[in-house]
Amino acid sequence: MKKSSGKPGNTLRIIAGKWRSRKLDFPDVEGLRPTADRVRETLFNWLQEAIAREDCLDLFAGSGACGIEALSRGARHVTFVDSSAAAIKAIRANLDMLQAEGHELVCEDSLRWLQSCAQSRDKCPHSYGLVFIDPPFATGLLARSALALEQSGQLREDALIYLEWGSDIPAVGLPANWQMLKSKRAGAVYFYLYQRQGANVSTP
Repeated sequence: MKKSSGKPGNTLRIIAGKWRSRKLDFPDVEGLRPTADRVRETLFNWLQEAIAREDCLDLFAGSGACGIEALSRGARHVTFVDSSAAAIKAIRANLDMLQAEGHELVCEDSLRWLQSCAQSRDKCPHSYGLVFIDPPFATGLLARSALALEQSGQLREDALIYLEWGSDIPAVGLPANWQMLKSKRAGAVYFYLYQRQGANVSTP
């Protein structure tokens, strides 16, 4: 969730759920861009029946907007992963302020973390049914992180995966067993909902 405004006092709003309309602070971190309110509103409308009691993963968590929104709407557990210590510190402060339960924070490179999960199930014991992937737009990390996620052993067979990117996503490079369910554009942001079908890790 990426792109800093370069100004202090950055805030975002929780759209719905038990913390509806609560405002959260997030730091100035290069590349950090919280998923916009209207995008999150559309996304969570798509996910209405899929959140309650779900185990979720917020990769490239940034502000933690998607993961915290999921907790607000009844997710059982969210793992937040980001390489920025400042971002993780701010997410922790917001979760503490909300007195949130059911979360884990990991300050580590997302690709490296996924690769370590593939090597050791003990490090990553969760089986995720919902994943948010929103890497910095100025990188080539979207397809790489999608494939690493598929190979990590962390996904349920029918998992839903949200992808956000700064351009239209080509099918080439994504796992072949991910089926697109929905797609939309909001300004310069393209966002998609995929569903995993089985365990084929090849790409088209």
